[in-house]
Amino acid sequence: MDFLKEFLHQKVPKAGKEIPVYYRKALRLCECLMLVYFVACFFLFWLVHGVLDWFPLIMAGATVFGLYEVGRTGIRANLAIYTVISVVWPVWNVAMFGWGGGAQQLMTVLLVLIFFNIYVPPWRKVLWLALLLGCRTGLFIWSQHHDSIAIMDETTTTIFQVSNTITAFLMLAGICAIISTSIQGTERQLRLRNQALYKEAETDALTGLPNRRAMIERIEQFRQENPQTTFSVAIADLDFFKKVNDTYGHNCGDYTLVKLTELFVAHSGGEYTVCRWGGEEFCLFMPGKNLDEAGILMNDLCFAVEKMRLSFEGIDFQITITIGVEEFDFSSPLEDLLKSADEKLYMGKDRGRNQVVI
Repeated sequence: MDFLKEFLHQKVPKAGKEIPVYYRKALRLCECLMLVYFVACFFLFWLVHGVLDWFPLIMAGATVFGLYEVGRTGIRANLAIYTVISVVWPVWNVAMFGWGGGAQQLMTVLLVLIFFNIYVPPWRKVLWLALLLGCRTGLFIWSQHHDSIAIMDETTTTIFQVSNTITAFLMLAGICAIISTSIQGTERQLRLRNQALYKEAETDALTGLPNRRAMIERIEQFRQENPQTTFSVAIADLDFFKKVNDTYGHNCGDYTLVKLTELFVAHSGGEYTVCRWGGEEFCLFMPGKNLDEAGILMNDLCFAVEKMRLSFEGIDFQITITIGVEEFDFSSPLEDLLKSADEKLYMGKDRGRNQVVI
């Protein structure tokens, strides 16, 4: 019963003049098929009975009017036109030819359109269900107690039953195809958008590196998936970065961070992952590396940064970094591991910078 509660409590958007694209397509498809159907019925009546019955053409005219209005008026007006057509035609058919003609199947199509209309409140949909069910049931009971105006033989009944069945099924299939395609397209766009937002939330805007949150999640995931594998982390800080900003401007500071990022990525060779930890600090995650191996790797990185030549708007300069490294001890929480690496970083700062402390 949960689905029923969810259905009855769903929120309905405020109706506007513009019909949703998928709904307009479904309504237009149904009315196009109905138009062909009514014209076919006009000729079928003439071929079967030898007389011209103009009622199918009246219905065809109403359908043409509905097609004209579908792009101009609001949902309620269009649905009202289609509702009149879908109810009047079966009533007329049952009165003329009895229940065996099968035109009452078109009411099912109307019910589907109503339930897929996002602007119709749930309670109204239930009311429509009750009304259409009552109408269809009432027509059946009426047909059992009253003779039809025209008597159809078995062949004619079969022809009309097949025609009505094909028309109803084509409309239902068309509605399902249009709406399911729309839902799948919307779901795909939503999924891609969510992926983009998730990536944006975990990516540093300036450098394109993962941010602190993304790095913590990555390390925690590694710990869970590889409980017996060691790893090391390092916190690297750009030396005298404030001096770069104050001397050459913040644009030069941004340029420096971007170039440093490029060096990190090129140097990593898949042996470590780097993220922007905050400001001019970076965190490096080295899976499978013990403290000695991580120290050698970070010393090489520190030397590579010292050798890097930078040039911004005709200004040539160099930078250095200080790095603190710590190895996972298989027991301490990640917070303590990172704190220890940060403390070693500041030890290196106190000792003169441009060095690695392990």
